[in-house]
Amino acid sequence: MSAMIAIVGEGVLADCVYGELSAQFEVVRQIDFEAGVPEAVDLVLVLHDAWYPYVHQKAEETLQPAGVPWLRGFVSFGEGVVGPLVSPGTPGCSQCADTRRIMAGRERKEMRGLQQRLATHGGISRDAWASRTGLFQVTHLLAEETRRVLLGRTAQSAGKTFLINMKTLESTLHLILPDPLCPFCSQLSDDSSTAAHISLQPSPKISADSYRCRSIDELSKVLAKDYMDYRTGFLNFKMANLKSLFADVSVNLPLFREDVGTAGRSHSYAASELTAILEGLERYCGLAPRSKRTIVHGSYRSLQDQALDPVTVGVHTEEQYAQPGASITAFDPDQPINWVWGYSFLQERPILVPEQLAYYSMGCGHNFVFETSNGCALGGSLEEAVFYGILEVVERDSFLMTWYGQLPLPRLDLNSANDPELRLMIDRLQAVAGFEVHFFNSTMENGIPSVWGVANNRKQTGVNLICAAGAHPDPVRAVKGAVLELAGMMQSLDEKLDANRESYVRMFHDSSLVQQMEDHSLLYGLPQAQERLNFLLDDNRPVRTFEEEFERGARHSDLTNDLKDILHTFRRLHLDVIVVDVTAPEIQRNGLHCVKVLIPGMLPMTFGHQFTRLAGLERVLRVPAELGYVKEPLELDDLNPYPHPFP
Repeated sequence: MSAMIAIVGEGVLADCVYGELSAQFEVVRQIDFEAGVPEAVDLVLVLHDAWYPYVHQKAEETLQPAGVPWLRGFVSFGEGVVGPLVSPGTPGCSQCADTRRIMAGRERKEMRGLQQRLATHGGISRDAWASRTGLFQVTHLLAEETRRVLLGRTAQSAGKTFLINMKTLESTLHLILPDPLCPFCSQLSDDSSTAAHISLQPSPKISADSYRCRSIDELSKVLAKDYMDYRTGFLNFKMANLKSLFADVSVNLPLFREDVGTAGRSHSYAASELTAILEGLERYCGLAPRSKRTIVHGSYRSLQDQALDPVTVGVHTEEQYAQPGASITAFDPDQPINWVWGYSFLQERPILVPEQLAYYSMGCGHNFVFETSNGCALGGSLEEAVFYGILEVVERDSFLMTWYGQLPLPRLDLNSANDPELRLMIDRLQAVAGFEVHFFNSTMENGIPSVWGVANNRKQTGVNLICAAGAHPDPVRAVKGAVLELAGMMQSLDEKLDANRESYVRMFHDSSLVQQMEDHSLLYGLPQAQERLNFLLDDNRPVRTFEEEFERGARHSDLTNDLKDILHTFRRLHLDVIVVDVTAPEIQRNGLHCVKVLIPGMLPMTFGHQFTRLAGLERVLRVPAELGYVKEPLELDDLNPYPHPFP
């Protein structure tokens, strides 16, 4: 018995496909879905000479419940579109494809608006570029894909879309990752305490001297292929900076309102590209909930037996909330907000976390803080992601503790690291860029090696100082990471400071003008701002070796054991480590994991001087005395009042 095909639509494309397939298969035709679809149909083809979003939405509404696979073909703005093949019950549909294609395009706002108008009011009957020659090419692809489906062969359009240039007839095939927020095919589960539970599993390192469980060579087989596509990828553009001191590659994460660049820096452009992609995946996961559906909504007072007290992670002062035009409001324990489930390693149980703390920069309706990516990390295993999320919190905390307490950190002798690669990196900064580099031991009471780096410009032009930080069980790795950060900023900051020097001079005199991330580092590019770092740059203190400053910790072959050592340290200090799994389905397909780590009591990195978060964090006053930097605990008035210089 021959298979049955239903062609829904009208126009030249529908006629051509009917003529191509009717000799081989039983084909029925109908204009729309008003009468439903024949019961015995094996495949539905939805075909038009222009883009009809409302018909495609109707196809999803009709065919998904009926369990009938379907394939679409149409022409839009001089481009033929075939696919994806939609299989009911399987994530990845026509709406996912439209979302990916629109978001990867430059005119995403306009295209989204057009899609909405066409879905409501319809549009033209035929695209201006829908020539018969071009439509014959689209017909050929549609017919071949139909035969593949009905004859049991793998369809090329399964999870992919053909885009055909109607002028040149060039065809390209593009991967369509299912949109986890798609209203038609999403299979998101409800957030739950059960799913939030974390039981640490073994995570063997790739080598004895590594702190990773998956190699970059292994990941290179999937990262660019699955996530980088200029037409349908959620990373749609890459650029290599050939002027950078080290191999510097940036990729673009297109968001609806803006393009966000993420960078990778290493000693090779291939590795830097992969690192930049991983950074983009991390940013994507951390921005909004895509792995689970938020269902808990209530006040802290009604949920406090199982919820994190938001004040313990640092909030703003009453004066900050009272500022004219403030975009944040004081936390109200009686105000209902959204909560997501995380896991408390100190309490060893799931715990509710305000959604806006788990996903940064969210507009949740009741913003009591402006959260950043602080503590968001990606790894080849859940354990690896948690490990690096903790290190990021530690890095930023040590930087801010040093800044607010104006701590005279020990200066490090970089030659004492006995690492030839590090020595060459430092020499390159000095010889090529004209910067002298100094590093200081900023390790806090947790004992995790942390460093503060300062690059001092010896040229007559450009920024005067640039700061960076690092944290890692291996202090040499912490320094190398900070060196790469410093190198990545030197050229761009030079150009921006020279172009906008007057505005940064105004920021020097009025800290309230420091409102953007880059304002912090550019402010301290001014020579007159160096005086604010004199507490750190004092040359009279003795230089210390790495061996004198850092204790060598235990070495393990399994990264999970390193993580357990760190968790034990925080438990001893009575500091909780709370982890929210924010892994999106798009990265889970390749065994990657992403988490947001919160450690109540530690200082969260903020950008914009108006968003400084110190209220509720007494540790900033206590620890400097515990470490011997001052004789008595600090008072609030003792804290550094100026914007921090973190880049």
